[in-house]
Amino acid sequence: MRVLLVEDDLGIAEPLVEGLQRQGYEVTWVRSGRDAIAERNHDVVLLDLGLPDVDGEVVTAGIRERSDVPIIIVTARSDEIDRVSLLDLGADDYIVKPFGFRELTARIRAVTRRASDRSVTRGDTVEFDGLLIDHRTRIVTFNGSEIPLTPKEYDLLDCLTADPGAVLSRDEILRAVWDENWWGSTKTLDVHIASLRKKLGSPDLIRTVRGVGYQFAGTDQ
Repeated sequence: MRVLLVEDDLGIAEPLVEGLQRQGYEVTWVRSGRDAIAERNHDVVLLDLGLPDVDGEVVTAGIRERSDVPIIIVTARSDEIDRVSLLDLGADDYIVKPFGFRELTARIRAVTRRASDRSVTRGDTVEFDGLLIDHRTRIVTFNGSEIPLTPKEYDLLDCLTADPGAVLSRDEILRAVWDENWWGSTKTLDVHIASLRKKLGSPDLIRTVRGVGYQFAGTDQ
């Protein structure tokens, strides 16, 4: 597995590189956000927020513009980190320094397993009477018009349409789209549902099931 480590602190980076290599990972280490955005063809990214040239949030967004590679934020800013904001930008998980090496490798396995499951179980495209989801390019069109979605809006729509008609609980959706250990406000889910409905221009596509969660009703209702 190919790991891109984005870390400017030599004292942190060197032990990480050595430890990951001992576990059989192929590691590329860069010290700047610009170098991270320019890198290609990795299976997971470990991204420090406190970079010298570009803020980690900008790097996350830059990587997401061209790739679905799993991103784990590595940060010392446990009190300042805006977890919802980072996940909305497209990060898959985060870990706060100092952390145990076993915890880090467990998180790497978890995010890459979820990414692998998505690619194996879903076909290239899914269509529902005018709504077309291209999983290869992450482009969504409705009645021939492209719908500009954020990474988390796309992941949410992908989750809901994986089993059309099924009622998914709020916890199921949060675990699948945000984090299996999610502890933040569930209101972020409601905000994203409202945004999806607005962008699709058809609030009936995604139904609220009171006391349970949400259901993708399809476009033929």
